[in-house]
Amino acid sequence: MSKSVDWLDYDVEEMIAADRDCLWHHLKPHNVFKEKEQMIIVEGKGLIVKDIRGREYLDATSGGVWGVIVGHGRKSMAEAISNQVQKLGYYAGGVGTVPAIKLAKKLTELLPGLGKAFFSNSGSEANEKAFKIIRQLSKINDARKGKYKVIYRDRDYHGTTIGALSATGQEERKYHFGPMVEGFIGFPPALCYRCAFGKEYPGCNIECARVLEDVILKEGPDTVGGVLVEPITAGGGILVPVKEYYTVLQEICNKYGAYLIMDEVVCGFGRTGTFWGHEHYDCKPDMVTMAKGVASCYEPLSVTVVKDEIYDLFLNTDSPDKRLNYFRDISTYGGCTGPLAAALENIRIIEDENLVENSRVVGQYLLEGLKTLEDFPIVGDVRGKGLFCGIEFVKDKKTKEPITEAQMGKLMSDVAAQGVLVGRTNTSLPGMNTIMNFAPALVATTDQMDQIIAAIRAAIELNV
Repeated sequence: MSKSVDWLDYDVEEMIAADRDCLWHHLKPHNVFKEKEQMIIVEGKGLIVKDIRGREYLDATSGGVWGVIVGHGRKSMAEAISNQVQKLGYYAGGVGTVPAIKLAKKLTELLPGLGKAFFSNSGSEANEKAFKIIRQLSKINDARKGKYKVIYRDRDYHGTTIGALSATGQEERKYHFGPMVEGFIGFPPALCYRCAFGKEYPGCNIECARVLEDVILKEGPDTVGGVLVEPITAGGGILVPVKEYYTVLQEICNKYGAYLIMDEVVCGFGRTGTFWGHEHYDCKPDMVTMAKGVASCYEPLSVTVVKDEIYDLFLNTDSPDKRLNYFRDISTYGGCTGPLAAALENIRIIEDENLVENSRVVGQYLLEGLKTLEDFPIVGDVRGKGLFCGIEFVKDKKTKEPITEAQMGKLMSDVAAQGVLVGRTNTSLPGMNTIMNFAPALVATTDQMDQIIAAIRAAIELNV
């Protein structure tokens, strides 16, 4: 019997050289590896991560992409995954497995009115499933014939595949990847700080939501199958809609028979101080997509959850064409049982440790602390909900002209030098990648929020 290899054993200099020579990093210019050694993270516990040189940082990004909801280094997460894969590691989604059934049941209980869960492996794929459901129904269901288009909101991000990118309102993400897929149409963002209509809330008519009807009428209501939005825009700058926004959006979707799809990939699982981001608003989505926080990024997993009535539209049992009576899709890794077990343990931790409430309380503390920075001339706007906050930096508060990307880069470096890792809009919005964001794990404490606020303050003081 062969001996197992200790993959945790490594030589520091060998890893640094191999990182430079072999690893293709995400979202980084290729020349940076020749210029300086890149950060290599080797260990994490709670909100604290350690790099290969032994330096410790407070991770205010939940793993860099806002997904490690329950914090790093959870032993029970590792045990749940290990116990499951030793019993059964995989079976394709054409059959049931115990963790798949348990997780589907749990998620549908957490989403009253939505009764069926389809598993895949990334947020991009979860949204692709929603698109494919809409497109297949536009071919096989008489009531939805021709309704294949999806309307998305500018500045929202929905994934990296070409289909999901076509539904993303971030032009720099799409740059050089066109042509995009036909049938995806954008509408303006929900951003009071830079209102696309020149209005001020509450003295407006929620034009940012009502414009959706104009877009639907222009495209033709008989061609529009769905409207896809993030409850709170994440990578586009932490944009929090006003309380009436989704009531208006829901009414318009209902009026024209367009499914309201909530992309909860970032906002779900307590990130915003409620279990789901859309729970801050009066709306009932027809579909919900999720990833990241569903298994706290301990394992790759995504889910597309839909109303039973959508699932039932595929029951065309009277048709002689048997290709019409089921959703003709599969995701290989949707059958991996380790991620499903991780998600079940993740949800248990969130509920047992009351992490959604902690997100609300500690998040409010963080937001109030960040607002104390508004006296600085380069702090244009501070916004957020729960443990999901952002600061928009500007050259001039009156004109709201953004600082340069070089200035933003220096701010980021100066924060990291204080031992805190924060996020930012990155290669997303032309001339507007100047929003710093904060999304620590939901186990965060107020003392750790003080550390984040102090690091931001120190960095700003170095740059004004």
